[in-house]
Amino acid sequence: MMMNLSTLKSLNVRLFVVMFYMFDVTAKSQTNYSKFAIPAVIAFGDSILDTGNNDYIETIMKADFRPYGRDFFGGKPTGRFSNGRIPSDFLAEKFGIKDTLPPYLDPTLETEDLLTGVSFASAGSGYDPLTPELAAVLSVEDQLNMFKDYIGKLKAYAGKERTAFILAESVFFISMGSNDVSVTYFMSPYRRNEYNVEEYTSMLVNICSNFLQELYKYGARKIGVLSLSPIGCVPLQRTLGGGGERNCVESLNQAAMVFNSKLSSSIEALNKSLPKARLVYLDNYSELNEIIQHYDKFGFEVGDTACCGVGNIEAGILCNSFSLKVCENATKYVFWDSIHPTERTYSMLVTSTMAKNVHKFV
Repeated sequence: MMMNLSTLKSLNVRLFVVMFYMFDVTAKSQTNYSKFAIPAVIAFGDSILDTGNNDYIETIMKADFRPYGRDFFGGKPTGRFSNGRIPSDFLAEKFGIKDTLPPYLDPTLETEDLLTGVSFASAGSGYDPLTPELAAVLSVEDQLNMFKDYIGKLKAYAGKERTAFILAESVFFISMGSNDVSVTYFMSPYRRNEYNVEEYTSMLVNICSNFLQELYKYGARKIGVLSLSPIGCVPLQRTLGGGGERNCVESLNQAAMVFNSKLSSSIEALNKSLPKARLVYLDNYSELNEIIQHYDKFGFEVGDTACCGVGNIEAGILCNSFSLKVCENATKYVFWDSIHPTERTYSMLVTSTMAKNVHKFV
């Protein structure tokens, strides 16, 4: 029997968190790219890059409570879906700009924050307009409108010429699509009744392409787009569809790879058609998959269950303030909750991914 939209919202809204991922921590993690003189880092997308925007909207997709943020500066929850910092923070740090990237909706933002970059991302969002509707979070259109508002503030503070320089020389990052594929498509009946995987992934990539062209129209030139990760290997999906052995769910991973292939081709085409564009496809499927499959080689002890909730769905898909099972040392775990990686995993992925791609932005 088909569930109606309101039923789906009540049952599945907590699942609408971006599935991710991202970036790393090795002995060379201290490397930064301040020599490129990037004025700002600006982020769009979902929970991979949301540094707290959802704290300021009406949604249950929040991480503004313990144990989230347990290992963040000051040990406080900030709305980041991890135990500490997330990719948007590490990216800003890599370019020698600042240690953390603030959310645009933070009412305490100062002029310097705007000049050096902010995050417009919203946990639970996606390219498909149905995804943020179900999760009651900020859509692609919402984030673009916030960006336009941001440009207006920049012009008021810095003037038209300085604003144009900041937009052209800053690096933009986008992470979306995981919630679309893993939840909106595979965990609800609506899109599967309209599209097969090929058709649905094509729709998502077309929306992404249009979004990139909009950012370009407003002055962005250097844009990194994260691929989907092996979304079938997160603890939640292993528990739901991995059988007794809790294997990775290959149907999800296959869909992610189909999307990634189309995304890479789309970005390549846009680079040829948009003058002075530096659009960069950031593969984070193979990066994270390598860590998950060979976690012990990277210094982790657990790769298939989460630090918070220990990966058991009964303990909660996300952490909550009543979580009883929280590991003592998150650095031993690849995943923090049943969807999101730990700070250490994120740091490792960012370091590795940027080392391979930073030259493409200049």
